[in-house]
Amino acid sequence: MDPISQGVVGMTASQVVATRKEVLVASLLGFLSGMAADLDIFIHSTEDPLLFLEFHRQFTHSIIFIPFGALICTTFFWFFFKSLSKKQTLPYKRIYLYSFAGYASHALLDSCTSYGTQLYWPFSNERVAWNTISIIDPLFTIPLILILAVATFRRSRNIAIIAASYGLLYLTLGFVQENRANTAAHLLASNRGHQPINITVKPSFMNLVIWKSVYEHSGRYYVDAIRVLNTNSYFEGSSTPVLNIARDLHWLDGSSQQARDIERFRWFSANNLAIDPNDPNRIIDIRYSMLPNRMDGLWGIILDPAADKTSYVKWSHNPNKQDKRKNITKLWSMLIEQGKVIK
Repeated sequence: MDPISQGVVGMTASQVVATRKEVLVASLLGFLSGMAADLDIFIHSTEDPLLFLEFHRQFTHSIIFIPFGALICTTFFWFFFKSLSKKQTLPYKRIYLYSFAGYASHALLDSCTSYGTQLYWPFSNERVAWNTISIIDPLFTIPLILILAVATFRRSRNIAIIAASYGLLYLTLGFVQENRANTAAHLLASNRGHQPINITVKPSFMNLVIWKSVYEHSGRYYVDAIRVLNTNSYFEGSSTPVLNIARDLHWLDGSSQQARDIERFRWFSANNLAIDPNDPNRIIDIRYSMLPNRMDGLWGIILDPAADKTSYVKWSHNPNKQDKRKNITKLWSMLIEQGKVIK
């Protein structure tokens, strides 16, 4: 999730366990601890552009690391408060409680998105993605902010519990919608006479109504936008061949760093790789695009046929620089207009 949402959820968790007297400081500690796990974004390399993919949402987001992450936050806050006042008014164990509540919420919320979170590291490098909420969703975040503002002003634990209940109910709705979208995607593939492999549905930007559907059939990916309301409908997308290195990148040396980088990117993308239709040397993660029925490749890697065996690939993010306003307008039209009904 975005940093604000992470902070707000961390703040909610800390307020739920806070005493009335400590609500304000608990809110601050929960908010900051709720964002702290994303400090792993500073692990990167100018030489190896894929290093950040391996470490973002890795050990700092692992369940087993939560007590240690909370301890690091607590120690920092302890010394910070001590620097402000010689008399430490909040016991270390109380700081730890609020830091733990905020920090623990981070990885669980991230796992609800489609990006992938290594919850079970170091025992497994599986990227957990429950696909129940968009990375940015104002319908989730803004009501939480409003309810928490009242809870903080009134120093009310009960109102904080209402905020937590709203967040859980919204995530539960996302789970229900994901199941409905998944069922609709299977039915759509069946209507086409396809036998789909690995159907994935993920919420589109800022809503739980329009979902991106991706599945594989006969060596091709099919992408559509599924609209899940009282009647399920879809907006037809496009199709592209599944990445075949021998066919698409016949020049690639299998022992080169670029070949290894493809496999690293394959792990990150859950094996959803294809060649960019606009660039034969660019490999895209087809799960992400500006519009849910498109294959724009919001990010990808660029290979160089002339590179030596030790050269890394280049990271590519949204190279088409599409008109965001136009895309939002198109997404809005999908929200308010019914597509082709799935029967």
